[in-house]
Amino acid sequence: MEEALKENLMGALEQVVDPELGIDIVNLGLVYDVEMDEAGATTVTMTLTSMGCPLAGTIVDQVKIALGDIPEVKETEVNIVWNPPWSKDRMSRYAKIALGIT
Repeated sequence: MEEALKENLMGALEQVVDPELGIDIVNLGLVYDVEMDEAGATTVTMTLTSMGCPLAGTIVDQVKIALGDIPEVKETEVNIVWNPPWSKDRMSRYAKIALGIT
């Protein structure tokens, strides 16, 4: 996948906001990878801030909607993983400032 397309996909994922924290999933460090094959099948490998996240289904739906606006994306699969585990160290500087974490 071209770097420009990957940046476009990540940019679209920045529109998906974790409803509990009010920060997008990219800046929270929840998105581990985005891959697309020649047919446009796109797989987002990501995690959640906790295993018991009650809004997991909402976040997955929002990921599919966000990527659905990109013409190259024909279908989207969201792969939720727990390894490596998420920690606040994965957050961007922006997210840490927004949440008051130093």
